[in-house]
Amino acid sequence: MTRIESQEEIRRMFQQAERLFRERRLAEAEQLCRDLVTDHPELLEGWMLLGRICQSKADFSGMLEMARRALMLNPGHPTVRLQEIDALIHCGRIDAALECLERLEKESLSGGKDVPPPMMLQHLAEFYTMCHAYEKAEACYRRAVEAEPDNAKFLYNLASAVIAVGRMEEAEQLLNRVLRLNPRDYDAYYNRSTLRRQTADNNHVAEIRAALGAENLLPMAEVQLCYALAKELEDLGKYEDSFHYLKRGADRRRQHMSYKVEEDVETINHIMDCFDDAFFARSGSAGHSDDTPIFIIGLPRSGTTLVDRILSSHSDVESLGEVNHFALALMQAAGPARNKRELVEKSTELDFAELGRQYCDSLRGHGRAAPHLIDKTPMNFLYVGLIARALPGAKVIHLQRHPLDSCYAMYKTLFRMGYPFSYDLADLGRYYLTYAKLMDHWRRVLPDFFLDVAYEDLVDDQEGVSRRIIEFCGLDWQPQCLEFYRNMSPSATASAAQVRKPIYKTSLARWRSYEKQLAPLKEQLEQGGIRL
Repeated sequence: MTRIESQEEIRRMFQQAERLFRERRLAEAEQLCRDLVTDHPELLEGWMLLGRICQSKADFSGMLEMARRALMLNPGHPTVRLQEIDALIHCGRIDAALECLERLEKESLSGGKDVPPPMMLQHLAEFYTMCHAYEKAEACYRRAVEAEPDNAKFLYNLASAVIAVGRMEEAEQLLNRVLRLNPRDYDAYYNRSTLRRQTADNNHVAEIRAALGAENLLPMAEVQLCYALAKELEDLGKYEDSFHYLKRGADRRRQHMSYKVEEDVETINHIMDCFDDAFFARSGSAGHSDDTPIFIIGLPRSGTTLVDRILSSHSDVESLGEVNHFALALMQAAGPARNKRELVEKSTELDFAELGRQYCDSLRGHGRAAPHLIDKTPMNFLYVGLIARALPGAKVIHLQRHPLDSCYAMYKTLFRMGYPFSYDLADLGRYYLTYAKLMDHWRRVLPDFFLDVAYEDLVDDQEGVSRRIIEFCGLDWQPQCLEFYRNMSPSATASAAQVRKPIYKTSLARWRSYEKQLAPLKEQLEQGGIRL
């Protein structure tokens, strides 16, 4: 091909590559970008865009290579250094990412200042959070707020970090400050509502109603305010009013999503077809021999965080929280896939020992010293077959909750990302039925591989069920597991506030307060064979 020479042509081609990337025409964008850097290897932006393209293709090694090619051109470029950190995280090299973060934080101290520039502190904190280094993230956010005490965005980010480390009263004060500075930060209304149980004497219902009555609300603002109001009204026992706003918020959220539950149902059915008796009967890689991981799986809001806190109160166990290491290791091992169906098929032909090794390396990269590390990512229930083949020594605990309580708990939670099936009761019903079918499949093809735990049993018999969990994990009993609420380790889940308290029974049979509203869902589940 003709060599690209003029600066105008270089600029035009780079802009075209960016446009193709935005349009998800990855192959065309990559080819154009590679042509550019072949003729002009000094083009920093070209290597950086190639890194983003590699990330979109799940080529995380390529992503890291492109970042390092860019660093060779400009070793001190902060954006390129952050891109390298992002690539290290995606490659599961958390230890190396943390080293780079700490070095960048130190080197950002310049010009005689005591702290790096506030925006750099924000970026550092975001990546510390991705590495689950919540205390370091909080420290960066706090220093940014000290530099700009009236920056509402900085205050909001600090509040999020403070929630993760368990200081709910301080978080509420910070969110109050956010809303005084920026009454249009609608996410702050919702987050504040979740920090404690609201009371008749101390709530924000009038304030939220007033905000909801404003003209020209954007759709997501309406969603956030409706969820906040529904939460506070439920706390006050105003159930019909609460569900009215909850449905209004969920309906609005669903209207602006292109999600089709049928695609998830099809993917899960294909998982069952591929990971069948014949798959487990075939000889192949024996997997990676390592008993480090403990997986806690189940639908979100089913009690997974509670079990995580019980287990991580044991001296031989630490929790990494909800990490996506297994999914990232799978995507890296399988390589590019055109769709979920192809990814499922490719995942049956992997080097399972290598998959297990890469996953365990990413867990150990967090620098935790305990013999056992918890991965509390609920949706890992999709990968039970892969976990069994790649990590035969892993322990897997599956949380179940009454189907209607489980569905309602998801429906009333405004998730920051993921779980798109949770904003419509019919979608929830279809997804729940398919999830239950998948778990029955795993029980049949992998008998005794995982432990089923009913949330209701744990609430009714905390010690008995806790002992069963500890025994299943091959650990000796330790009494502090009953005082999980004294566990000071960070938690960044939707249950962060609840797990700081002893077990309470008010969450049982919560669905009965909405029996009329949930009647169609109840009928759907019963017709699908779910016993209620």
